[in-house]
Amino acid sequence: MGRVRRVREPSLGTQLFVLQMVIVLLAVGGTGGVWAEHTRDQLDALHQQRALAIAQSVAALPQVREAFDLERPDSVLQPLAMSVQQETGADYVVIANTRQERYAHPNASLIGKRLSTDGSTVLRTGRSWVGTETGTIGTTVRGKTPIRDEYGQIIGLVSVGVLETTVISQVFDALPPLVWTAGAVLLAGLALAAFITARVRRQTFGLEPREIAALLEQREGVLHGVKEGVLALDLRGRITLVNDAARELLGEIGEDLTRTPLSERMRDVLGGADPGEDRIVLHGERVLVLNRTPVSVRGRHLGWVVTLRDRTELVRLARELDDTSSATEALRAQAHEFANRMHTVVGLLELGEHEAAIGFITRTTYGANTTDLRERVQEPTLAALLLAKSAEAAERGAELVLAEDSSVPEGVLGDPRDAVLVVGNLVANAIDALDGARGTIEVSLRADAEGLRVRVGDSGPGIAPDLVEEVFREGFTTKAAQSGPRGLGLALTRQACLRRGGWVRVRTAGATAGGPAGGAGGEASGEGPSGGGASGGVASGGAVFTALLPAKGTP
Repeated sequence: MGRVRRVREPSLGTQLFVLQMVIVLLAVGGTGGVWAEHTRDQLDALHQQRALAIAQSVAALPQVREAFDLERPDSVLQPLAMSVQQETGADYVVIANTRQERYAHPNASLIGKRLSTDGSTVLRTGRSWVGTETGTIGTTVRGKTPIRDEYGQIIGLVSVGVLETTVISQVFDALPPLVWTAGAVLLAGLALAAFITARVRRQTFGLEPREIAALLEQREGVLHGVKEGVLALDLRGRITLVNDAARELLGEIGEDLTRTPLSERMRDVLGGADPGEDRIVLHGERVLVLNRTPVSVRGRHLGWVVTLRDRTELVRLARELDDTSSATEALRAQAHEFANRMHTVVGLLELGEHEAAIGFITRTTYGANTTDLRERVQEPTLAALLLAKSAEAAERGAELVLAEDSSVPEGVLGDPRDAVLVVGNLVANAIDALDGARGTIEVSLRADAEGLRVRVGDSGPGIAPDLVEEVFREGFTTKAAQSGPRGLGLALTRQACLRRGGWVRVRTAGATAGGPAGGAGGEASGEGPSGGGASGGVASGGAVFTALLPAKGTP
């Protein structure tokens, strides 16, 4: 079987070069054609006027008028016409009477015969005429004028013409400058086409159109195929590119960041006001990690690329793991403490100190607050959380106290995850506020018709007045730098409360800040669910956080 040879498609540079040369050739050819036609029209008009001037000069000669009175006018007019023709360079000079019979003609054999072209218009109207006609000697540009006697009567006409071949030869005589000009233009076009072709090749990195199209398709496929959100920003901060994952995370966003419904925190990170790596931003119910990277091409800064990763589930699982670890540590500590107590009781019994053993058991039993906690907080998830936090506080030198007004029946919270998040974050924040110093943390939990009311106060140093408005902002923290994202706990707490129509506030040293004033009037001042401040002076000088977490579905 014969092999089919595949014709190779010309490269982009070759196609551009050929196309530009065709354009240059068409432009030069068209210009030359227009110039030649225009020059010929001008030469035609010039020779017509010249022929008419010669004819009018001949018609005005006295001997021409006198010759018409002779028996043989041609004997005078033929020599005269030939003389004028020779002197002026005209191709013919013809004189005829009113019957259009020739008295003079370059071909003497045609004298006495009728004109080959009609001259009745000139004889009838008495007006001169110029134009192009074909006669016995060929196509000529000619001028015709009437001959009048001394009384003004028309007695004949004079026709003078120049052959078209003469006009065309003059056009060709004027062509060399045009040819040289066209050649120079072609050379300039050739150089310019080569320059443009080379420039396009540099700008496209030598890629052919099909390769550019393939790269574009691959780019679109990769961009919209990655699970991370990608935003591209130009130097003015306008969004020039958004992939599907970014739209899913952020919703519909416009080109201008200032007109896009985003939080101030999100705008700060996207706009570069909050630089750095792995910036944590809360957007709706999502926890997003943003990285803003500059983009440069050939050393020229073109803008930024921002990547967005959804870490909502990761943060939730990490906090659940942290709570589980705290509960495990609390159980381990209690098991260790219980073993020590049992060893002590056994030792006392072996020593026969029965009264001492009974007293030790009584003091230990009454000193434990586990039974009291379980009676007031019957929701097992919250009870386990408070037990774990109590053990954690004890290990860090603090004491966690459950307020007497606490009351959470079992099953009233439904899904307890948001309650665990709110209570756990507020208590963890209070423990951190003590910073290892001895102190007290009071927790009040009360479930009513509106939802779960939470109050957490600590005896720590409190919050500086100028930072009260900032504590609930994501990314804000007063703690020393540690590994992992910081400044999320209170922000997530506020997010959980607001999402269910509740609120969270903080009161410290006379300053109050928090969410929208949508709670009960007693809460607006930062007081606890019972209407009073932290009991027993626990929060003296410290911070008191109050929150309302409505039941699921409460507006």
